[in-house]
Amino acid sequence: MKAILVKQPGGPEQLILGEYEQPLPGPYELLVRVHATALNRADTLQRQGKYPPPKGASPLLGLEMAGVVEEAGISCTKYKKGDKVFGLLPGGGYAEYAIIHEDMALPVPANLSMAEAAAIPEVFLTAYQALVWLGKLQAGERVLIHAGASGVGTAAIQLARALKAEVLVTASEQKLAACLVLGAHKAINYKEVPFEDEVLAYTNSEGVNVLVDFIGGPYFNQNIDCLRADGRMVLLATLGGGKVDAFDLRKMLAKRLQVTGSTLRSRSRDYQIKLTQEMSAFALPLFRNGSIKPVIDSVFNWQQAAEAHRYMEENRNIGKIVLEVS
Repeated sequence: MKAILVKQPGGPEQLILGEYEQPLPGPYELLVRVHATALNRADTLQRQGKYPPPKGASPLLGLEMAGVVEEAGISCTKYKKGDKVFGLLPGGGYAEYAIIHEDMALPVPANLSMAEAAAIPEVFLTAYQALVWLGKLQAGERVLIHAGASGVGTAAIQLARALKAEVLVTASEQKLAACLVLGAHKAINYKEVPFEDEVLAYTNSEGVNVLVDFIGGPYFNQNIDCLRADGRMVLLATLGGGKVDAFDLRKMLAKRLQVTGSTLRSRSRDYQIKLTQEMSAFALPLFRNGSIKPVIDSVFNWQQAAEAHRYMEENRNIGKIVLEVS
């Protein structure tokens, strides 16, 4: 089969369209003819040699896909050849064919295109895990979501609104309006003022109950100050660096704070299956009636994978970048 390969660890120019052995489905797996996949930061890190795939996973890039079932394993009962499915992968999405466990596959809603379905799994599962499983966000609570215009950010805004929470976000100036359109109550230009000042002013110095962060070290002190008593912070990445300068641990004790670090790709299959099934029970009806939606910034042909990676690394996108496989 054709697949996007990494010639050697490095920049986007290392991505080429080549040939790779077609995978074979196990008893409970589906072989899917991929119509679309989508970019994630993990793809750019793996391309650079900084984020190896989990043991046993496909070495190819691509953590999500949408397509048509080509073959169902002998023990599969949920899907058959010709069914349209989408879902999260441990790797292998940048290819003509991918393997997915049938319990990880979801039916493509009739009102969504393959490109739209491919833009859902990684960001909505990550956001649901952060907000509900780890952040324990409740109706009426406040949540601060950093990188509000990112793929996970746009998903988290919509899920938090569906959970009836009050949503604050940070983003750059040109992306604030998009966050407000998606349902954020307050959008803060983090480049203009310390976001801590804006959060505390907006909340009458009360702060937020839940905070979802991708930046890490440079934001840590402000994050802690933005949390109210019994607040919960979920750290999903350290795009700004992993070191924290001069932090006073007594702040966490005084406010009884919880700080949880998490990634999704390294979780067990059983964990991912349970997360997929719970998120889909909550969100699929909302996708079908249009209450929430995948946010797509741009669609590239997969032969333009290098260009798509450059685009992501320039932080130009609002929402997801999709690759159509042809």
